[in-house]
Amino acid sequence: MRKAPPFDSQYEAAGGLAEKIAAEGAYCEACIRGFDSDETRSADEVFLEQNARFQTHIADGAALDALLAELVFTLDRMTGEVSADLDSSRGMTLREKMAGWTSRQRMWRMYTERVREAPAIERLLDLLAKSDALARLILSQRTSIIERHKIAEHGLVGIVEQRRRLVDSIDIARLKMKELNAKALTTQGRIGVYGNRAHWEQMEAERRALKAEAERISAEEHEMREDSQRRERFIGLFQALVDSLNGRIGTCNVLLRKLMIDVEERLIIYQAQVDTDRPGMKARIKPELFPDIAAPIRLFEKGMLVAQDLERRKSRVDLEAAGKFPAWAEPSQAVSGAPLIDAARRSFRFRLPFLRS
Repeated sequence: MRKAPPFDSQYEAAGGLAEKIAAEGAYCEACIRGFDSDETRSADEVFLEQNARFQTHIADGAALDALLAELVFTLDRMTGEVSADLDSSRGMTLREKMAGWTSRQRMWRMYTERVREAPAIERLLDLLAKSDALARLILSQRTSIIERHKIAEHGLVGIVEQRRRLVDSIDIARLKMKELNAKALTTQGRIGVYGNRAHWEQMEAERRALKAEAERISAEEHEMREDSQRRERFIGLFQALVDSLNGRIGTCNVLLRKLMIDVEERLIIYQAQVDTDRPGMKARIKPELFPDIAAPIRLFEKGMLVAQDLERRKSRVDLEAAGKFPAWAEPSQAVSGAPLIDAARRSFRFRLPFLRS
């Protein structure tokens, strides 16, 4: 798994890219809405411009998704580092051991005070603040993508439906032309065979009228065919945008699931490390302080977070996220035939060795 750049700089870059994508998305949305409105330029000119802008928007969306994934996995890695630091501090110091010779109660009080004031606790709170900011960014992206996807898909359906009607009209026009040409040919064959000159001139006038109507319908058919081909070309472009937006919605869902489960993990570590019954300790983590990760915090307040259940769910969502972003996947196990998730193995994060009975 490759190492991520600093979180703050990456978060700032993601925010800037999100603003750029919002402007690009508004342009793409306007193109679909006003598909038939630009009659001053050729279809080729319009397509070349829109294709370049759409492809840039799609590429920027993929880049932002990668940045958001990078941020989520970066916080996960930072959580592991904090957990490891807490794990390393769980042993008794010499001073605490010496206090234990005379008073076990004093020894545990000294130990608890030291661990409670450890810098790692502040780092956990900082991770929660970063998680809240990242959840807000992902949620805002998800909301805007869903709305843009709805508008783009609705516009695309209208364009596709219009092309379907054009194809039907083209088929009808071709049948009509075939019928008119056949009638004109029949009329031409009858001229001079029977009747007088006046009758022949009348049949010739009918033949010319049939040919003129066939040519008029042929011209209309040609225009409809060009319009159908133009629509088909743009439909491919607009469909690529809709598919991209649909994929990004799924990506946001995966990242949000992982982020929220990772937040639960951070809360469990905090809960295990800090005496939450002590006045003021639990109040440092309230839903109103972290509104965008409020759901797991409410579980934390009610004491409903369970490490064993979380380990199973975290393993599952980590696999799902790694499937979408393999660059951030944990290295596979070296043992041949080993399961992807070893249910018998406990991650050091969930052993919580600093818990005491």
